[in-house]
Amino acid sequence: MTTVFDFTVQNAAGADRPLDEFKGQVLLIVNTASKCGFTPQFEGLEELYEQYKDKGVSIVGFPCNQFGKQDPGSNDEIQEFCQLNYGVSFPMMGKIEVNGSGADPLFKHLKDEAPGLLTKNIKWNFTKFLVNPAGEVVKRYAPTVKPKDIEKDIQALLA
Repeated sequence: MTTVFDFTVQNAAGADRPLDEFKGQVLLIVNTASKCGFTPQFEGLEELYEQYKDKGVSIVGFPCNQFGKQDPGSNDEIQEFCQLNYGVSFPMMGKIEVNGSGADPLFKHLKDEAPGLLTKNIKWNFTKFLVNPAGEVVKRYAPTVKPKDIEKDIQALLA
């Protein structure tokens, strides 16, 4: 069975980053954008990360420019924006596509494992996927779900 840990992604510098380095951790994978109405969720994501990173939780952000062209910057510009404006310290990867023929294989897997309502496609920025320590996709959250509202599900996976 394929798990999230079978994938390798590109970090913001363009280097390979195998997701198996997160084996045994709870992951929250998020497609992000820096010029979106949901962009302030970076603050809540960072709070969750700070609270749970020492308990085996990682948050991994994937910038995406597919929705309203809301993340047009380079990987370096996106990293700087996230750090300066929201103090983001969780891993941010390189910009990707999450839908269509150019969709990153990881996001194809996430969508297959946790399809959305009416469609598998991701509908907007800040769609979130919760992954258990075995690398299995547990749940998909709509962009409107605030990070703090996922905390109970994270705690259940840590129990």
